[in-house]
Amino acid sequence: MNNSKRIIGFDIARALAIFGMVVVNFKIAMNAKSGSPFLLWVASLFEGRASALFVVLAGVGVTFLTNKSRLSNDVGSIKTARYSLLKRALLLIVIGLAYTPIWEADILHFYGFYFLIASMLFTTSNKKLLFFAAVIVLMFPVLMVFFDYSKGWDWSVFKYHNLWTIDGMVRHIFFNGFHPVFPWAAFLIFGMWLGRQELSIIKVRKKLFKMAFVIWVVTEFVFLGLRTYFKDSNDFGMGSEDLQLLFSTSIIPPFPQYMIAASSLAVMVIVLCLHFSERFYHSKITQWLYKTGQLALTLYVAHVILGMGILESMNKLGNQSIKFSLFSALTFCVFSIIFSVLWLKYFKIGPLEWVFRKLTR
Repeated sequence: MNNSKRIIGFDIARALAIFGMVVVNFKIAMNAKSGSPFLLWVASLFEGRASALFVVLAGVGVTFLTNKSRLSNDVGSIKTARYSLLKRALLLIVIGLAYTPIWEADILHFYGFYFLIASMLFTTSNKKLLFFAAVIVLMFPVLMVFFDYSKGWDWSVFKYHNLWTIDGMVRHIFFNGFHPVFPWAAFLIFGMWLGRQELSIIKVRKKLFKMAFVIWVVTEFVFLGLRTYFKDSNDFGMGSEDLQLLFSTSIIPPFPQYMIAASSLAVMVIVLCLHFSERFYHSKITQWLYKTGQLALTLYVAHVILGMGILESMNKLGNQSIKFSLFSALTFCVFSIIFSVLWLKYFKIGPLEWVFRKLTR
């Protein structure tokens, strides 16, 4: 697989991640809890998985950005690469925090902190990357022992209070926000490791896919079994509701089993996208998705500013059916593809991607 096809595969995965995040965020914004149980289940499949895929892909991107410097062992080149990551991190933090009042579930400012960690770790070995990822994952349950995970949250309306205080901001970013550094930074570090694998080799991709599939299936079924077994239990001095939460593989709270399941699924999706981009390289669908993935930053911001903005003007935010929520998400995704194809017909990169590149250079 040549480099261009490899990039196409990652961008297809990035497009799918954006689509999944649109489905999840529209559902949250519309408070879509009524309607078809099947459609509610379908929408739930994307929760915590699409955003995890997005972060893993960011880690892959960090590796591509820094590989030349890392392999050169040149001090000056490594400093330049580290400085580039730091600039990206600070810009993402500023943009993300400015964006948060509009969309509280923003992931960009969290990205900035992940990038700060990446700037310190990109020269380490593969084993150390996995070690640091594991440490960050395991830090979360340790923090839960000492701190109240629910502090700041109003779960009834899914809103985080006192965010703009020092205490609230630190807690939100590092522990109990939508995508806290502990443990979410592990997704990016894992993506850095994944980007170092020889993914152009079919044999390597097949091995990674098989391993990821087995880990994903075992994790999901083991914890499904535990939730079923303890459904009406009060063991360990905990009520059945607390035990269901403890053995959950959902995004909130992000226990290690969630991190493992979401990472495994991300690997599977990425490998399939790489295979798809090779086999159907000249397909229009491949090219459309590839171009959509190139405008990921623009579309991420647009799905809130434009997508939800239009819905708000139509008085369609809040207490909508899951059918209307999914229809709205699908409509936005279709227009995203059309916009991306037309934009890249006349320009080399997306509008916000261009701004971001200018500012970080």
